[in-house]
Amino acid sequence: MIPLRGILYAVAADSCTNSKTETLACNPLLMHPVAINALLALQTFIVLFLAFHDWIPLGKLNNPAAVRAANPGAKLFTTTLLSAAPYVFGLAASVLYFGKPYPDWLFWWLWISYVLLFLGQLRAWWIPYLIRPDPARAPRYQLMFADTHASCRDATDSAPTRCTFSCTFPPPLSSSF
Repeated sequence: MIPLRGILYAVAADSCTNSKTETLACNPLLMHPVAINALLALQTFIVLFLAFHDWIPLGKLNNPAAVRAANPGAKLFTTTLLSAAPYVFGLAASVLYFGKPYPDWLFWWLWISYVLLFLGQLRAWWIPYLIRPDPARAPRYQLMFADTHASCRDATDSAPTRCTFSCTFPPPLSSSF
């Protein structure tokens, strides 16, 4: 049986020479091309999702008009810009280093930013739904996700607490780890 490490990684030959001029070490293992392509595709999906899911109408999967009503003025644009910027930067750096070993700073940038995104996803969606309801968020979510296809309902089954489109986000996010 081939170990998982042998499938995902290949040892890089002479790709990480530590000379006195280099300030950043690099990972001596190169990921398998299929794994790199899959991770770059997942990273692209996540960045596109963050940047556009509140702006582009997708039928019953989202409600941009309700999102704009809940986030008036420049608040939605500013929120989108601030929330997507670290991931756009990480994607751009990943594309820049595509086919080469990632430097340590990029490796850690990606790990830290995606762990924070995952924790934010837990805090915003999964903990209020599965563990402890958040009465402060419920009215806002009911407004923002009105008229969307609901995959889940709140504990009283009275109104959608999350839309199906938002449920598509955690699988690519967790698989990018």
